[in-house]
Amino acid sequence: MSNSGYVGIMVFMATMNRSTRLNAATLMWHAVVGIALFVAGCDRPNSLTDITAAAPQVERRTFLSDVYQIDRLYRSMAGPWSETVINLVEGGQGEPPQLLWIQGFSAVMVGADGKTPASQEYMCHSNVNFERLAPGIPRIEQAAFTLSQGQYEIRFPEGFGLPVLSSEGIRLMTQVLNLNSESPPTAVRHKLRFDFIRQDPSVSIRALKPLFHRQLPAFALVDGESAVFGIANPDAEIHGPGCISAPDPFGMGEHDEEWMKEGHIFKDRLGQTFTLHWIVPPGRQVNTSYVTGGLALPFDTTVHYIAVHLHPFAESLELRDRTANRTVFKSHTRQAKGRIGLEHVDYLSSEEGVPMYKDHEYELISIYNNTSDEDQDAMALMYLYLSAEEPLRQPI
Repeated sequence: MSNSGYVGIMVFMATMNRSTRLNAATLMWHAVVGIALFVAGCDRPNSLTDITAAAPQVERRTFLSDVYQIDRLYRSMAGPWSETVINLVEGGQGEPPQLLWIQGFSAVMVGADGKTPASQEYMCHSNVNFERLAPGIPRIEQAAFTLSQGQYEIRFPEGFGLPVLSSEGIRLMTQVLNLNSESPPTAVRHKLRFDFIRQDPSVSIRALKPLFHRQLPAFALVDGESAVFGIANPDAEIHGPGCISAPDPFGMGEHDEEWMKEGHIFKDRLGQTFTLHWIVPPGRQVNTSYVTGGLALPFDTTVHYIAVHLHPFAESLELRDRTANRTVFKSHTRQAKGRIGLEHVDYLSSEEGVPMYKDHEYELISIYNNTSDEDQDAMALMYLYLSAEEPLRQPI
């Protein structure tokens, strides 16, 4: 995953007083919608009943990463990588900003020519990070999309989109891995595709219903006594059992990239150390992370799309509403046959949406089953895309 922009602001918000977080998030999101619709020449929406414009033309932009030489085995997050900054619209920096609505993003592995299909087992991840939070449309997290083994496309439900400005720089970070093949050198690259539409400034209604997003990472405790980030004396009824204690792969010499030694380790206000990239020994492992602080919902809303990032040997990742004692979404995986890797990871896509509440408590539960005879590395993250409009509260 990307480094300092990855979950830094989320972790900062986790240390804030919850009411302060919610007030800040509410003000920020009202600014998001207000600015976006001002740029589009629209009125600010008041409810979910706003009329949707006739479907405009969908535009598609494709980008290619650097060429990577696969010449040996590479563990997760230890292979060749590169970054580049792009704009969705050509000349976007030099033109008056337009409001764009991203509807989909995909990333697949291809050969050096950018066309020939390549094995998806070389995919470590493709990250899409917005280069700035302001001016334009501010966000709480910079990372908008991450695709990795098992899921190679995000497509929002009909009628929804992620609003961005054409002037915003988008940082693409791609990386490869090789967990299986010791064959002769292979040249591959990532092929990234965005589908989006432009808001017509001449109309007084929005093209799509706006989404905002949250990144929810699972943590493992590296050093400290409380297994809940930023909370000295957690209450098991409220915060759950807390995360596991597990070794940090970077402290064990598994990876030597300097950029990866930043952004994956976090210290809370109590001086405890947590990692979002941990070691799973042979056998089954269940890890529970309290994520209410990072979620910081500004209002009751609905989640319409959830993407999941997991490493090989993961079985599932579940988001649970502890207050309502229900599962919001549970993603199951399918392991590659006869090889190390993920063939499929479940995602959620729903026009109706799944209710989520600002005053509820939430946790992530990851399950890994390391069937090898050696330690393996692990991560577990959910990417939630939620309605930016505030609905009436629904009964539990």
